[in-house]
Amino acid sequence: MAGLHSPFSGVPMKHVALIFLIFSLVFTSLTLGAAADDEHGHNHHEDLTTTQLGTVNFPVSCAPDMLKPFARGVALLHSFWYEEAEKEFQNIAAHDPECAMAHWGAAMSLWHQLWNEPDGKVLLDGLDEVHEAQGNDGPKTPREQAYIAAVASFYGGSKKLDFDARAKAYSDAMKKVYESYPDDHEAAAFYALSLLASEPHDDTTFANRKQAAAILEKLFAIEPDHPGVAHYLIHAYDKPQLAELGLPAARRYAKIAPAAPHALHMPSHIFARVGLWQDDINSNLASIAASRKTAAMGMGGEGHQFHAMSFLFYAYMQSGRDADARALIEEIRAMPNKKDDMYGKDYDPHLATLAHLSAIYPLEMHDWSAAAALPPMEVDGTAEYSVIYLARAIGSAHLHQSDDVRKDIAAIEDLHEKLSKRKSEFADAVDSDHKEAEAWLAFAQGNYDDAVEALRPIADKEDSVGDEPDGIPAREMIANILLEAKRPQEALAAFQTDLKLNPNRFNGLYGAAQAAEAAGKQKDAEEYYALLLKVCSGSSSTRPELSRARELVAQK
Repeated sequence: MAGLHSPFSGVPMKHVALIFLIFSLVFTSLTLGAAADDEHGHNHHEDLTTTQLGTVNFPVSCAPDMLKPFARGVALLHSFWYEEAEKEFQNIAAHDPECAMAHWGAAMSLWHQLWNEPDGKVLLDGLDEVHEAQGNDGPKTPREQAYIAAVASFYGGSKKLDFDARAKAYSDAMKKVYESYPDDHEAAAFYALSLLASEPHDDTTFANRKQAAAILEKLFAIEPDHPGVAHYLIHAYDKPQLAELGLPAARRYAKIAPAAPHALHMPSHIFARVGLWQDDINSNLASIAASRKTAAMGMGGEGHQFHAMSFLFYAYMQSGRDADARALIEEIRAMPNKKDDMYGKDYDPHLATLAHLSAIYPLEMHDWSAAAALPPMEVDGTAEYSVIYLARAIGSAHLHQSDDVRKDIAAIEDLHEKLSKRKSEFADAVDSDHKEAEAWLAFAQGNYDDAVEALRPIADKEDSVGDEPDGIPAREMIANILLEAKRPQEALAAFQTDLKLNPNRFNGLYGAAQAAEAAGKQKDAEEYYALLLKVCSGSSSTRPELSRARELVAQK
């Protein structure tokens, strides 16, 4: 579904809330001290040891007392803590003006690989750092020259070069570094990351991922405490077809770099892919707490928590913890709006996350009236604005209110036109939302076959590309429409196909059980109902689906 996708195991939510309250009190007491420290240039980095960020060995020809801070800066880079990595490298450059590699590190901090595409200002700032690295006497060793030449290939060249060309040029240059210095594990790790960053759009072969993983797996066996190796392995395997291979790295990464909020969150990408919801929940609760702790200390990256919250919400919904999901939405609603360049220029992750989760909740709950009645919510310049209208369209379609669906389609069209004129990266996502809403208009009119055929190419693309699991899969939508059309055997096949790629989804399991029951396959139905109850064990949800599952399993 294009627009509806972005350490407290077993602890009741009221206790988790108490933990967060304690955290907030501790963080508040730290804030004044942190502010005073920052006035004197103290960034708390000396407190981040290898046991908190992981082990990095990156020899450079800088002043001896800068070697440890440099390794720390690289470790921060490997955990995508770009704000703090930039501070570290700037501090090194200030203390050792002849350290050319400090400017390499600053340039690497400005490009948030895998997250967004740098705008013109970032490209100019990065090029300035490259020129600083190349200036004066320049880098002192051939290896350092190679690293700086590689990052120069991204920031330099014609202003007309697009992001894809820059990313590919950097990857090609890093390949040369990797091949020239086969014993340099940092070159191998950064080359692997460059393969992920330069992956062709919608590549269904996963060629770059597999190539990166082959490099990283060898390193993982040698350097199990290297933060970049575990981190990039998770990214390489972050597809439903590959996710099981990422479990060892997912189990390891948070232990390697427990101080980094992203390191605590990233394992949940694999846990979500394989349907390990409690592990997913634990990862993101820890990440959110770490983001707030470090923000209270004056460190950057507070916006990381919203991505973790999206994953947390999704895991709550799939494990029957709808009350916790509702509480999370209200927690986000109470937070102040705050734009964060980490996600792109003028992007407000708070509003975008609130819109996304507000739209998803009634759809996951099959509360069609609530979905149809969602109030419009403008999140300027992003696809999240269309998320609300798509959810409204789906809700109205289930109520067979065709005129209301048309109104929401018109709103999505209007947004798509605006984003297209701006040449926004979100335009394609909104266009996909429009196609999906058109399918639901067919459903609202009782044209089930047309609805299925309209959704099928969307589902096929989702299945092959492996979109991030944070919304309602189009294949599951098709299955539900087939069930509504009294075609349970076809519906069951669709649910089974979807569950292979989105295992342990609440509505996927329940839908499969319903379809099996309607198709006369009672044994299959009982198995799906039993699995749903297992996935939701510990849940206090009163959802009728769980009551039905308990009733059927009890009769077995």
